[in-house]
Amino acid sequence: MKTQGLNLFIVDDNKSMVNALKQYLQSRFGVSLKISTFYDGESCLEKVDEDTHIVILDYQMTGKNGIEVLKLIKAINPKTEVIMLSSNNDIVLAIDSFRMGAADYVVKGTSSWRKITQLVNEIITDPIRRMVKEFRVSKFFSIFLLTFAIMAIVVAWALNYLI
Repeated sequence: MKTQGLNLFIVDDNKSMVNALKQYLQSRFGVSLKISTFYDGESCLEKVDEDTHIVILDYQMTGKNGIEVLKLIKAINPKTEVIMLSSNNDIVLAIDSFRMGAADYVVKGTSSWRKITQLVNEIITDPIRRMVKEFRVSKFFSIFLLTFAIMAIVVAWALNYLI
């Protein structure tokens, strides 16, 4: 991974909403997220790679719509978690989003940012939940093991590239 935190992209043609959502998420997650913003799908697709972890993607944009961009994101990196964010509450659109690989579909409104925060938190903590479920170990032991593993990777990388 190129950064210490997870890479999150916000893609929406409403610039004030994008900037406000970015500030909101930064205040909630701090340095655990590196947030990049895009105002159309095409510029986002130029930056999507194997280190793109989460994309918050609007459906209605100029150029490619959110479903088209979602398909292309998944083609580039199937592991990227995409949260569709739309003012359109059409159930068919939501189902199509899930079929294309979206992690969730959030309708813009008063509680949408809270829902996005919850979803991002679930994505970040997923490895811990999997360890607790699969290996039946405590949450604290899982956190310790993951922290130890990350530190081992950082030290190994530092020894290999810095020395």
